[in-house]
Amino acid sequence: MRSVVSAAVLSVLLVGCNQAGQSPAAPAEPAPAADNPAPAAAPVNTAPNDGPGQAVAAAELLPTAGNQVSGRLQFYREGGQLRVRGTISGLKPNSEHGFHVHETGDCAAPDGSSAGGHFNPDAVAHGAHDAPVHHTGDMPNMRADAQGVATVDGLLAREATLGDGSSHDILGRGLIIHADPDDYVSQPTGNAGARLACGVIGSAQ
Repeated sequence: MRSVVSAAVLSVLLVGCNQAGQSPAAPAEPAPAADNPAPAAAPVNTAPNDGPGQAVAAAELLPTAGNQVSGRLQFYREGGQLRVRGTISGLKPNSEHGFHVHETGDCAAPDGSSAGGHFNPDAVAHGAHDAPVHHTGDMPNMRADAQGVATVDGLLAREATLGDGSSHDILGRGLIIHADPDDYVSQPTGNAGARLACGVIGSAQ
């Protein structure tokens, strides 16, 4: 009987020693950081694009009777204003010409007179397009090079709009190139002379 008890006691002591000698489980090591972490997503740019993008309107200018002036102009939105760009050919070499939006989109008359006067919805005096007082249709003069070609790139009057149906909307209005430069002083047209070409501002689509 004593040998059975001794064997049991010895077995308990051996189990206890084995448990006491075990090392606690080591905590899991964190995964090493990536050598090249992925960059943060770039913020979305919600600022408006101030540069000319897709044309919103265009005009084909054809010569009036006895003239050879023609070209195509396109209109763009830029920073809250309208910009006009394009080329006009058939002008006298190194010449300067008045250039305006007119009140009526009608080029049927041989001399372009059916386009009416300058587009002037506010009934104010004529002047430079960036002067304190001016017609909505007033624009900078265009200049031809030695080959009689003018490269047009300029802003319209700040209040001019396109396609919104407001009183300053130029869509459907006439576009006239004159024989002489606009002096921006003489009333009501700047003494710009005869009409060399006429077009109608229409949608670019």
